[in-house]
Amino acid sequence: MSLIKSISGIRGTIGGKAGDGLSPLDIVKFTSAYATFIRRNSSSNSNVIVVGRDARLSGRMVLNLVVGTLTGMGFDVVNIGLATTPTTELAVVWEKACGGIIITASHNPKQWNALKLLNEKGEFLTDEQGKEVLRIADAEDFEFAQVDSLGREQKNYTCLRRHIEAVKQLKLVDIEAIKNANFTVAVDAVNSVGGVAIPQLLEALGVKRENIIKLFCDPTGNFGHTPEPIPENLTAIQDFMKQGKAHVGFVVDPDVDRLAIVMENGEFFVEEYTLVAVADYVLSHTPGSTVSNLSSSRALRDVTQAHGCNYTAAAVGEVNVTTEMRRTGAVIGGEGNGGVIYPELHYGRDALVGVALFLSLLARSGKKVSELKATYPQYSIAKTKLQLTPAMDVDKILDAVKEHYKDENLTTIDGVKIDFEDGWAHLRKSNTEPIIRIYSEAHTMEMAQQLGEDVKKIVESLI
Repeated sequence: MSLIKSISGIRGTIGGKAGDGLSPLDIVKFTSAYATFIRRNSSSNSNVIVVGRDARLSGRMVLNLVVGTLTGMGFDVVNIGLATTPTTELAVVWEKACGGIIITASHNPKQWNALKLLNEKGEFLTDEQGKEVLRIADAEDFEFAQVDSLGREQKNYTCLRRHIEAVKQLKLVDIEAIKNANFTVAVDAVNSVGGVAIPQLLEALGVKRENIIKLFCDPTGNFGHTPEPIPENLTAIQDFMKQGKAHVGFVVDPDVDRLAIVMENGEFFVEEYTLVAVADYVLSHTPGSTVSNLSSSRALRDVTQAHGCNYTAAAVGEVNVTTEMRRTGAVIGGEGNGGVIYPELHYGRDALVGVALFLSLLARSGKKVSELKATYPQYSIAKTKLQLTPAMDVDKILDAVKEHYKDENLTTIDGVKIDFEDGWAHLRKSNTEPIIRIYSEAHTMEMAQQLGEDVKKIVESLI
């Protein structure tokens, strides 16, 4: 069993002894710590916390514990039920709440669940704030409300409809063009909340109901395949698309903040290019800066510069990307895992926004998805890792890497990134495993893999 405490929240497996996974006792403890943090630190005068969940098998159980704990801490709860992560983020603002909890383990398998913690802006807590929640939890530095001060629960299951309506109202979402294109769209939602959200969105955008092909769209929580939306897990939609029966295929993870695209020929658009394509569309109408994390494709930089605009990279982690986006006033940003962040609506990864903007681009272009992909700079990213032992000092290893590559273009805000003329390599310590992750990018997968292995060998020699 596993329990992971990180910038992404409190994540663990269901079952087993307290402290070994995300047990009911752990859920109550961490929820109480979060409520205490909000009480002490929120700038909002509200006493409301929003709670939403994905369709995981454990979701209802965890939600009941979270709601009960929050009311026990004296907070009023708006329970929005089955909801995407971006819907929950937006609901915090709509409800004028002082915070929010999203119950989802994102792309992790079905035995996992998690508490993702939001501030009064509907955005994730910073690393420093998250550490304070963990400190409160470890010290059990919280106090429950007296009986006359208990909070109340209110249910509001309209937030998804409101989210879809907000997406429709975005200026760059061209419903008329999408409707006239008469698209047939395949959807793989891994039997979670995206199976409700994405088909409803597509209909609202003008795609005919009979033209929406659903794969794994029953929100039971019995995932139809390994839920991370990467090629090796998406054979069903790939096989369907090879039949030539749809113009585009969309795949979302269980909480619908990541979007992967499958082309009309059954090949993958590649997650990295979800953001690249959407950014190209946005920049063609609203020029401005862009941001992605250090491990994302160089293609976003190239496309941004082709529009005469500025690109900057942030440390890995959604909160780091949104912080840099605010600093630079970016008009579009996100992460290479298919996470699109469009500040015109909110500062959060949102697959619904990604679908709407991509379909608008596709409809206006008049191209097939494969033809559209061919217009972008072509890169491939490879991933490898270096296993660590307890005796290894990661900081010293990374310092040695910096010294070895001191004549190259280095970025050190998150591990070490080495930019070469025809590619890059990024080394960073994992937050969840005793490894150094090594990402590398070049114009072909073979070149990227070779670059990664070359860097790995040099690091091993330095050790």
